[in-house]
Amino acid sequence: MRVKSGVATRRGKKKIFRRAKGFYSDKSRKWRYVKQSVARALQKSTIDRKKRKRDFRTLWIIRLNAAVRKAGLSYSRFMHGLKLAGIGIDRKLLSEIAAADSALFNSIAEAAKKALVK
Repeated sequence: MRVKSGVATRRGKKKIFRRAKGFYSDKSRKWRYVKQSVARALQKSTIDRKKRKRDFRTLWIIRLNAAVRKAGLSYSRFMHGLKLAGIGIDRKLLSEIAAADSALFNSIAEAAKKALVK
């Protein structure tokens, strides 16, 4: 007697159909298109998780550059000055400080300037 895999197949398909819920037109209804669109969606989500990290770093650098220019430095000189001054604050925290507490950020920028002069 052979074993039929109907139940297991249906269970697997249901799982993939659930993931395709909300997709446009046949991409949520027909098995061939559901398979393709879910595979593509999973691929894109993996890529975009990596991309989100790059996007945030870019945003922090843009914010820092704008804040540092007010203090009379360029972004690259500022980062070099921080390294020379031994200040190890990451870009995310620096951009939050620049947005929230300008007095503290200006003191950090002055420390970076002094380190560059030495």
